[in-house]
Amino acid sequence: MASIRKTKKSLIPNLRKLKNWKSIVIYSLAFAFLALLFMGINQPLEETNSIPLSQAIQSVKSGKVTEIEVHDNKLVLKEDGKKLEAFKEPGANVYTLFKDAGVDLSKTKVVINDKTTLNNWVNIFASILPIILMVGFFYFIFRQARGAQENIFSFGQSRAKLYSKDTPKIGFNDVAGVDEAKQELTEVVDFLKNPGKYRAIGARTPKGVLMIGPSGTGKTLLARATAGEANVPFFSMAGSEFMEMLVGVGASRVRDLFNTAKKNQPAIIFIDEIDAIGRQRGFGFMGGHDEREQTLNQILVEMDGFSPNEQLVVMAATNRPDVLDPALVRPGRFDRRVALELPDVKGRKEILAIHAKGKPFDTKVDWERVAKRTVGFSGADLENMLNEAAIRTARLNKKKIDMSDLEEAATKVKLGPEKKRLQTDEDRKMTAYHEAGHALVAWEMPHIDPIHRISIVSRGMSLGHTMTEPIDRVHETKSHLLEEISMMLGGQAAERLVFNDITTGASNDLDKATQVARAMVMKFGMSNLGPITFDLQRETPYDQDELSPEMRAKVDIEVKRIIDEAFDRTTKVLRRLRSKLDLLAEELLKKETLESEEFEKLIGPKKLLPGSKLAILTVEA
Repeated sequence: MASIRKTKKSLIPNLRKLKNWKSIVIYSLAFAFLALLFMGINQPLEETNSIPLSQAIQSVKSGKVTEIEVHDNKLVLKEDGKKLEAFKEPGANVYTLFKDAGVDLSKTKVVINDKTTLNNWVNIFASILPIILMVGFFYFIFRQARGAQENIFSFGQSRAKLYSKDTPKIGFNDVAGVDEAKQELTEVVDFLKNPGKYRAIGARTPKGVLMIGPSGTGKTLLARATAGEANVPFFSMAGSEFMEMLVGVGASRVRDLFNTAKKNQPAIIFIDEIDAIGRQRGFGFMGGHDEREQTLNQILVEMDGFSPNEQLVVMAATNRPDVLDPALVRPGRFDRRVALELPDVKGRKEILAIHAKGKPFDTKVDWERVAKRTVGFSGADLENMLNEAAIRTARLNKKKIDMSDLEEAATKVKLGPEKKRLQTDEDRKMTAYHEAGHALVAWEMPHIDPIHRISIVSRGMSLGHTMTEPIDRVHETKSHLLEEISMMLGGQAAERLVFNDITTGASNDLDKATQVARAMVMKFGMSNLGPITFDLQRETPYDQDELSPEMRAKVDIEVKRIIDEAFDRTTKVLRRLRSKLDLLAEELLKKETLESEEFEKLIGPKKLLPGSKLAILTVEA
């Protein structure tokens, strides 16, 4: 099976490589020069005295010389432990020279060191070395220049990662909590496996599948599982990888990606974070002709150009479907939308079972309870929670992960790690009453979920926290939202009631309460302004303002009314339950953290509406 062409290294690494080769060439030349220098030195290391040839002949004749070394034209005479140096004519024979002078060399040792061959080679090497270095230097320069040119054109090649049939694959059994999405994608898998069955009745496969949902819900994992179930090549590329500094690169990479995938069909192309290039056109600073829009146009052309017989499916993922261009999501391109939501209790339990494989857990771990107390966790959050629990178990030198590790890991993922801040007794007392105010209002309000944990231990930026055991809801009611606002204001209301003062610790509570109240007025139509929406967060052309100043004033008045009424209800509740407020605060100062069982034992069972599902959860808790 063919694979994606490997792209060459970028231009910048090539320039660095060029600099390295320049250094290598310089060092090579220096080394060659030194080698030639040392090879050309023929003088011995011992100290020698130079004498005329006639004096050397007389010394030999007198019998003072014991040995003569002949080095080409140089004669080295050893006399009384000293070395004398003399030079003869080039080509002259040493024996003939001394014989003509009447000197008998039979009693003198003569050593001939013939380096003629070596010197000849050295001379030849020294002659051709500059030529070789010059030719090599120009060859290297031309090669680098050609590589730089090829590298520029390689920008247009696809950078997609290929997961082939031989790559370890995952299937739908490795993905949990998204049963509806898996059912939608089963048809895509069946088409890739049995295309003839659909062609026989005139059906065509969806050309594109757009997966939308919050971060961490498993969009990328589900796309890989689809390819694994169909046993086809999987080309994965992020939307931002199409963009480059050169104009036209994105469109070129789109063409290269689709051409490569067509050669390996049946196949799946997966584009992650497609909103990076698929945003609505027409609002660019370049009049609608910038690089991002050219890339989007090329994707539209490629998806529209599929022939009916092509077994190629494009899958894309985004958590911002509202900003995508209408031409991208119309029928014939991304025909099918698959929505992935945060998992429910059943889904969370299945996800926990998958990620729990390979980890030792205590037999007393109640997975049903863990699943119920992790409402709002995505699959990635649950995997991170189990990993944090395993890390804590290892740090405490325990052999198995128990419920305390899971509880601490869930709190850490949601709120952050514990922080031991130095606090005065007055600060701890204020924090205790603040959290007790939240808890008592939640306990009194019938629509609020049961209390899960109250703590005055600092985590993240907060000095304490009150956690409820959320229930999976399909709809949010006005009653529940109003009571949520009252609970959020319970901390500051308790401070006013007990200390006749307020602290900055309620800033986050006030921010959340204001957001909920504003959403009730502007999005949900839950105010005296009637069933109308004033959502200003939608992307409108040229930032058109949809609200008049008069309507803005009415919105602000409604938000303030909701907050004020909620604060009044909260204050009345805490005044009526003042004795329980003091009791709960004193217990928090002693233990710092109270679990749901301890809270209900101290305050009493939660007041519930008749027939409320919360009663079942409270009993189970």
